[in-house]
Amino acid sequence: MISKTYAPQEIEDKWYSYWIENKFFQSKPNPDKEPYTIVIPPPNVTGVLHMGHMLNNTIQDILIRKARMEGKEACWVPGTDHASIATEAKVVAMLKERGINKRDLTRDEFLEYCWEWTHKYGGIILKQLRKLGASCDWDRTRFTMEPDLYDSVIDVFIDLYNKGEIYRGHRMVNWDPQARTTVSDEEVIMKEVNQKLVYLKYPLVDEIGEALTDEAVIIATTRPETIMADVAICVNPHDERYKHLIGKQVSIPLINRAIPIIADEYVEMEFGTGCLKVTPAHDANDYVLGKRHDLPVIDLLNEDGTLNEKAQILVGEDRFIARKKIIKLLEESGNLVKTEEYKSNVGHSERSNAVIEPRISEQWFLKMEKISKPAFENVMNDTVQLIPPKFKNTYRHWMENVRDWNISRQLWWGHRIPAYYLNDGTIIIAKSKREALRKAQHEYQLFALTEEDITQDPDVLDTWFSSWLWPISVFNGIKEPDNEEVNYYYPTNDLVTAPEILFFWVARMIIAGYEYRGKYPFKNVYLTGIVRDKQGRKMSKSLGNSPDPIDLIDQYGADSIRSGMLFSSQAGNDLPYDDKLIEQGRNFGNKIWNAFRLVKGWTVDSEIGAPDGSKLAVQWFESKLNETITEVQDHFTKFRISDALNSVYKLIWDDFCAQYLEMIKPGFEQPIDLETYDSTLDFFDRLMRLLHPFMPFISEEIWQNIIQREENDSICIANFPLAKDVEQSLLNDFEILFELVSSIRNLRNAKNISPKIELPLAIRSETKERYLGLEPLIRKLANVEAIQFVTEEAEGTSFRVKSDEFFVNLADELDVESEKENLQRELEYTQGFLDSVMKKLSNERFVQNAKGDVVEKERQKQADAESKMETLREALARLN
Repeated sequence: MISKTYAPQEIEDKWYSYWIENKFFQSKPNPDKEPYTIVIPPPNVTGVLHMGHMLNNTIQDILIRKARMEGKEACWVPGTDHASIATEAKVVAMLKERGINKRDLTRDEFLEYCWEWTHKYGGIILKQLRKLGASCDWDRTRFTMEPDLYDSVIDVFIDLYNKGEIYRGHRMVNWDPQARTTVSDEEVIMKEVNQKLVYLKYPLVDEIGEALTDEAVIIATTRPETIMADVAICVNPHDERYKHLIGKQVSIPLINRAIPIIADEYVEMEFGTGCLKVTPAHDANDYVLGKRHDLPVIDLLNEDGTLNEKAQILVGEDRFIARKKIIKLLEESGNLVKTEEYKSNVGHSERSNAVIEPRISEQWFLKMEKISKPAFENVMNDTVQLIPPKFKNTYRHWMENVRDWNISRQLWWGHRIPAYYLNDGTIIIAKSKREALRKAQHEYQLFALTEEDITQDPDVLDTWFSSWLWPISVFNGIKEPDNEEVNYYYPTNDLVTAPEILFFWVARMIIAGYEYRGKYPFKNVYLTGIVRDKQGRKMSKSLGNSPDPIDLIDQYGADSIRSGMLFSSQAGNDLPYDDKLIEQGRNFGNKIWNAFRLVKGWTVDSEIGAPDGSKLAVQWFESKLNETITEVQDHFTKFRISDALNSVYKLIWDDFCAQYLEMIKPGFEQPIDLETYDSTLDFFDRLMRLLHPFMPFISEEIWQNIIQREENDSICIANFPLAKDVEQSLLNDFEILFELVSSIRNLRNAKNISPKIELPLAIRSETKERYLGLEPLIRKLANVEAIQFVTEEAEGTSFRVKSDEFFVNLADELDVESEKENLQRELEYTQGFLDSVMKKLSNERFVQNAKGDVVEKERQKQADAESKMETLREALARLN
């Protein structure tokens, strides 16, 4: 017995458990089958499901389910990323609530808390993905800090160091004072903030620092707290205002240290006062300028953003408190000229939201110029395809301007850098302290050395230095480069991810693929858009504009969410989220359910034959189904996943439910013939298999109820429908049929005639045979009493479909006088419309100056109006 309403929660839990119990998602290398592999973009171990995950993982699941049904060895590898900064921030916050400061713990003690947090919360998002229907091989779940993957990262570091590709050096980096670590350029978020632009005086001084005159240079800065680290004032050599000052000195206010005035064309004369304070330790551009002029570097900030002894004043104060205090000190000393309100973009740490400090720091770097070339070339020549291809320009820009990768982070949670230091500063790269000791003894003949004489680098590797190996390391391809799994599953097929990590994850995976497997890690990169609210804002918890995905699933069901989000989600384009999309998905599920209940509720009589109309309907829908399967396959090859769903939606909602079932349904309390019924169930079977990748739960429930299935059978492993021959002429005939029926129904509505009243129909056509064949369906769908074929005009209201003309005699059903009035009004309206068109066309200037297609459209309007008026006059004449 099919329940009256579809209950997604109950059905979804039932079938997901069934799939897991029967291991339908498990995959093993099978030389007799073509592999199809997807590795999940590993969500942060700190993460919970958000709307972006919903979209991304739905697309992945659609691809993997379809491949599984196509007989491929489908393998979707799940897992999580340890997320150094994000996880460490969560653990630090947890410890703070317990009254514990990270700085009071040893490294090992802190790591115990990290593992405690990871074991408790780390798997939440993977559990949530099951609610969405994700058909991952859960037995393959990987974690970037698990032993094999940890070792793989360390092995790659050592290998690249031995190749001369990794080095240690001082560079200007992005420093997060809250997390006390460097962050990559990609992890810096620019935000517009209100600041004060401070104008202050630097008085001219002589060689011994004494004031020369009252003359001074005026500097404008948003960072007055860094003036104590200034090492020069720079002007443009062509600036007539300052040429006479080049080579002279000024004194830094408050600390009275003399610094030179230098010249460089880098300074824009029109910007600000035309004078630039040079602070190499605290500005990336100043750092470059300072190196060019061989200037010293004074770093006055501690790791936590407080001022150190080099500041001389306000030592120990936080940078932002110091900023406020120094403005007051400048005012009191007479060096403050004025302050102005100023808006500018300031970099913030993506993870801690702290304002980033440019900082010179000794870090580990990976040389990128040579190692990145194969990844650049093979995307540009489409060996690896970006979908949509518009992102190739972004990729090109990044890769042509690639800089050495700062791979070290000043954190404790992560893959610890395998660098060991001797007391004299010698660096030894090794997998363990014991191995480092052995190297020191044998390579440097330091036999008296002990492990106590060796110190390991305290830093860990950038999170992306582990996730760039993900498509290889999940199959242990670094530790065992020739193992069966990596040889079978690698390269993977498709990657589904977000454009914002195109460079620092996607590009780097491609780099690692060519470096360690000699081949790309995936063939296609499908880049999703961002899920946005009605105001166009990115959905986020901080804005409070994002619904909880789990609440949505509980309310609407996973199938509704999956299909709803895809209805308007083109690759690379942002998705304007609206609850109405989810409701559309729910309504679609209900439509399918009600159609199935309708069919299963029919009484079947095996003794009666199939009516001619039903035979024709079955023949038509067979072609329509095959046409749509071909269309869907074409959309999949072009990664038009949303278009593929819309094709299936139209096929089921319009063609199957609205047309086919209407054509074959039996009369009230009458049985249906067995032949038509079996054909309809066969259609349901294929429709559910076509729908399954998009809406896995309802398709499984219906598929299981079409006929009695074998134990341990599932639509998951049923064959995806294959397209057969399409009878195009039949599809064309049915298009005319539907337009004809629609026109008669519209006529009934316009004239307020009951659908129960049979109407006479006359047809004037050169293809009489078409309508003879369609006659049973015309009579049934349009409720006409008789069809007459004529060669001349016939009595009644007329309309056209393509080149054929149809006449419906409504004389017995109409108020003739009222109809005459309606026709006369429409004729007068059309005449007025035609007059306005003719006025345009009689204007020579319009005809000569307007674009050809505009003029042609007006002429087409003229022709249409004249044709319509002729039809109206004929109708009036017939009524008269």
